[in-house]
Amino acid sequence: MLLCRSSTCFAPSFNVKTSQNLCSYFTKKTQLVSFSKNSPIFCSYSYLFAKPVKDSNFIGAHNLLMKKKATFCNSAISATSRSDEKAVGGNVVSKRLKKKVRRDAPEGVLRFKLDMCSKAGDVVEGLRLYDEARRNGVELNQHHYNVMLYLCSQNGGENGSDLKLICKRGFEIFQQMIIDKVPPNEATFTNAARLASVMEDPEMAFDLVKQMKGFGIMPKLRSYGPPLFGFCKKGMVDKAYEVDAHMIESGVVAEEPELSSLLKISADINNADKVYELLHRLRTSVRQVMESTVRVIEDWFKSEHAAKTGKENWDVIKVKEGVVRGGGGWHGQGWLGHGQWRVARTQMNKKGVCGSCGERLACIDIDPRETENFGISLSKLAFGREVQADFIQFQEWLQQHGPFDAVVDGANVSLINQQTFNFSQLNTVVNRLQDKSPSKKLPLVILHKSRVNGGPAQSPYNKKLLERWKNSGALYATPAGSNDDW
Repeated sequence: MLLCRSSTCFAPSFNVKTSQNLCSYFTKKTQLVSFSKNSPIFCSYSYLFAKPVKDSNFIGAHNLLMKKKATFCNSAISATSRSDEKAVGGNVVSKRLKKKVRRDAPEGVLRFKLDMCSKAGDVVEGLRLYDEARRNGVELNQHHYNVMLYLCSQNGGENGSDLKLICKRGFEIFQQMIIDKVPPNEATFTNAARLASVMEDPEMAFDLVKQMKGFGIMPKLRSYGPPLFGFCKKGMVDKAYEVDAHMIESGVVAEEPELSSLLKISADINNADKVYELLHRLRTSVRQVMESTVRVIEDWFKSEHAAKTGKENWDVIKVKEGVVRGGGGWHGQGWLGHGQWRVARTQMNKKGVCGSCGERLACIDIDPRETENFGISLSKLAFGREVQADFIQFQEWLQQHGPFDAVVDGANVSLINQQTFNFSQLNTVVNRLQDKSPSKKLPLVILHKSRVNGGPAQSPYNKKLLERWKNSGALYATPAGSNDDW
C-alpha cells in the first residue's frame, strides 16, 4: 500500500524478525520520488545485507544475496527509448519514417529503379525511366545522371544503329546535366569519356579528361583508360604518349594494362628507347605480368629490330656505376651490344638460379630515388607524431656524424632471448657489424635516454661501452617522450 501526501510518495514500514546471528547490520533505504498529474508514481526502497549467514532458526538464510532491492510501482513505465526520435514541425517523426519518406519520394523511386537497370545492364528501360521522369518534372540529381551515363557507355546495342542512337542519347543526357547545373564529379567525366571511346573518338575522350581539372576534379586511372586505349587501338602513338605524360603530370601511376598497351605500340613502330623505358617501368610497378604482356615482351625480343638495337661500344665504368646507383641488376645505360636475343620460358629454383642459363638472380636494392622518397615520407610521419625540435636535433646530429653502414635498434638486440637488458649481447652485434663494414666504422646504436642513464647502464663495464660508442659518434640517445624506432 502506498501513502501519498502532497507530491511525495513514501514507502511503508517493513518489520522483519531476524536472528541475532543473521547479519551484522540491516539497513533500509527509502527513496522519495516526486510526481505530477498524469505521470506514473514510482517508489522503491532497498534492503542491504552485509553477508549471508547460516542460522538454524532461519530456513534458507544462506540463500540471501549481498544486495536485494524491492521496487513498487502503481503503473507500468515504458521501456521504449525515444532518443532516436526527433520533433519536426510539431510532429514526432522517427528516423526510420523519414528514410521511408525519402525512399518513397519520386526521386527515391527513380534512383532505386535506375540502380536495378544498372545491375541488369538494361539501358532501354533506363532511358524510358529517364524520359518519364523528365516529363513528370522529377528533379534529377548527380547520381541519376551518372547512372544514365554509365548505362549508355556500357551498352552499345546489338547493331550499329543502336550503338549510334544510345551514344547520342548519352551525350544529350550529359549536356542536360550541364544545363541543369548539376555539379559533375569524376564518375561523370569518366563515363562521358567512355561514351566517346564507344564512338571511337579518343580525342573527345582525352578532351573530357583534360576538362576535369577546370572543375577542381582530379582524374583517376580509370579516367585515362578510354583515351589511352583508344589511341593505342588506332595506332596514334604520339597521342598515346601525350596521354601517358598527362597521367604522370597528374600523379596517376599507370598499371600493367596501360603499360602493356604502350609497350606494344612502341614495339610495333620499333621505338627501342621507349620500349626500354616501359620495360623498366613495368619492372618497378608490376611483380607478375599477365600472359598477354608476356607475349608482347617475347615478340619484341624475337624481332629483327631488337637484334639490331644496342651500342657496340660502351663505358664499362659508367655501367658499373649505374648498377650501384640503381641498386643492382639495372644500369640504366640503354641497350648494350647487338645480336639475336635468346628467348625461353623457364623457372627459378629456391636459390634463385635460372633453369635455362644457370645464372643466379642478383639481389636488387631500392634505387636512390626510392630511398629518398622513403626518407621524406618517414620524416613527415615523424614530424606528425614527435616533438618537432627533437627530430630536427636528430637530423642535425645525423648530418654531422653520418653516414652509417648499419643501424642497430639497441633495445631489441639487447632483449632478444633475455630477461633483462643485456649490454654484452648488444656489444657482440655491434662488433660483428663493424667487422663486416667496408669502412670498419661502428654502426649507429639507437638507445632511449632511460637505457643510457639508468639501470644496467650504471655498471662500470656498461659505462665503458657507452662511453666508447659516444666518443666514436656512434650512439644516439632519444629524448624522453620520443619513439626510438624513428
